[in-house]
Amino acid sequence: MGIEIERKFLVVGEAWRAAAHKVVPMAQGYLNDLAAIDAPVAGATAMKASVRVRIAGDEAYLNLKSRELGHTRQEFDYPIPVEDARSLLALCVGGMIDKRRHYVEHEGHLWEVDEFLGDNAGLVVAEIELDHADAVFARPGWAGAEVTDSARYYNLALATRPYAQWSPAERDGRAA
Repeated sequence: MGIEIERKFLVVGEAWRAAAHKVVPMAQGYLNDLAAIDAPVAGATAMKASVRVRIAGDEAYLNLKSRELGHTRQEFDYPIPVEDARSLLALCVGGMIDKRRHYVEHEGHLWEVDEFLGDNAGLVVAEIELDHADAVFARPGWAGAEVTDSARYYNLALATRPYAQWSPAERDGRAA
């Protein structure tokens, strides 16, 4: 079973850009949405995982991730043909996530900085994957407020209710 232990932070400033050693364009969508997970219809059992399709550069993946708040989730990632991914993206519900992922090394850890485009333009989030939940890591100066436990920053939530629809209070962290 795959386990993902990930911490997520809002990005402040532009200092991370100079440190990025690789950038990969990504397009992704979900075969289920928050409504299917949060409020199942006709008494059906709520879905316990998101099902994502992602094209990252010239590679594609089908991903299943358990629906849990916080830094630790089950995650299963399977490579698929890019043409299959394109067909699956056409079946996705909700909005598409369009972003550029920048890879940044900082004091022995790889940070993934997602610069969102389209309906989520203006949002920049950094993630670090860890070997265990209490792992110690150096936090770069551009890693601002931690949003690991804030579901609205999850890509599934951004596909359902993009950053462009957030209120000013939500954008600056004053609203839950």
